[in-house]
Amino acid sequence: MSYLLDANVFIQAKNLHYGLDFCPAFWQWLIDGHADGCVFSIDKVADEIAAGADELTQWVHDHGTGLFRKTDAAVAAQFGKVSTWVTGQQYEPAAINTFLQVADFYLVAHALAGGHIVVTHEVAANSVKRIKIPNVCIGLGLRFMTPYEMLRVEKAKFVLGGGQP
Repeated sequence: MSYLLDANVFIQAKNLHYGLDFCPAFWQWLIDGHADGCVFSIDKVADEIAAGADELTQWVHDHGTGLFRKTDAAVAAQFGKVSTWVTGQQYEPAAINTFLQVADFYLVAHALAGGHIVVTHEVAANSVKRIKIPNVCIGLGLRFMTPYEMLRVEKAKFVLGGGQP
């Protein structure tokens, strides 16, 4: 099983539950998961993170080699399938135009090309104004889950050492 992580997985982890300063085990788990061939993201997500110009940007710079996959011919071959599905729904033109220009579009194409499970904090929604990754995954028959589901499936453990609190 391999996972493809959305930008919000990294950003919310840094900002909320798994800060780089107080929960380094989460970040090491990502590195180890990548080394084991099961945790990835994409270059467009790395670009979104880089726009933040913070400690997460530095983490991506230091540890992102290979973790953030580039768009290749196999991925590009899925663009038509993704865009055909999106344009065949009842989304507003502005929502379609936005989706086709952001990392989400590429993330779904990468997942199709590589058979990955998409990991995101987004939830499916019946909105015509914004296209959500889970809606596209459902429409294209892709598996998706939250980061917490991924961590449970993979039996991740972030356990403190035997020292004093």
